[in-house]
Amino acid sequence: MNIILLGPPGAGKGTQAKRLEANRGMKQISTGDMLRAEVKAETPIGREVKELMAKGHFVPDPIIVQMIENRIAQPDCGEGVILDGFPRTESQAEVLDSMLKEQGLKIDAVILLDVDEEALVKRLSERQHEDGSRRADDHPEVIHARLEVYRKQTAPILPYYEQNGRLKRIDGMQDVEAVGKAIDAFLDQIAS
Repeated sequence: MNIILLGPPGAGKGTQAKRLEANRGMKQISTGDMLRAEVKAETPIGREVKELMAKGHFVPDPIIVQMIENRIAQPDCGEGVILDGFPRTESQAEVLDSMLKEQGLKIDAVILLDVDEEALVKRLSERQHEDGSRRADDHPEVIHARLEVYRKQTAPILPYYEQNGRLKRIDGMQDVEAVGKAIDAFLDQIAS
């Protein structure tokens, strides 16, 4: 099963992706992590990406899709993948669907962890009390800026997945276990 996990920063995507990896054998694919790995390994793609990023340019969609295609072909992705950080635009979603179709694959579900932004800001700002440290991105002004980027860059692809019935909204304000159970119930439903 191949899914896309969406939601604003701090909604719990990483936590739920780790849980899905452990419980379902799916593999989380973070395009940001893949780009950094390609650059570090100095692969042909990595050299091209490094040059583009040094000039402040975005990495073109075909390069990202090629990296995803290479990654999903690896044996550890046999149980499916969880895409994180891609797609961010409708054109990227269309290119991704096309590439997957060529491989005999598809995105089975797009899960949006729906959150109340003000409650999320409060939760993230208070996160330091739980572990005694404060992440640099846990300051309210940084959180608001990251939420604004999410609204502008990622939220616009929601209608693309809604129109073909692949989008499932899950209340991300529940506790971690309840969110996990809701995701599992949805994935079990579409698998049957």
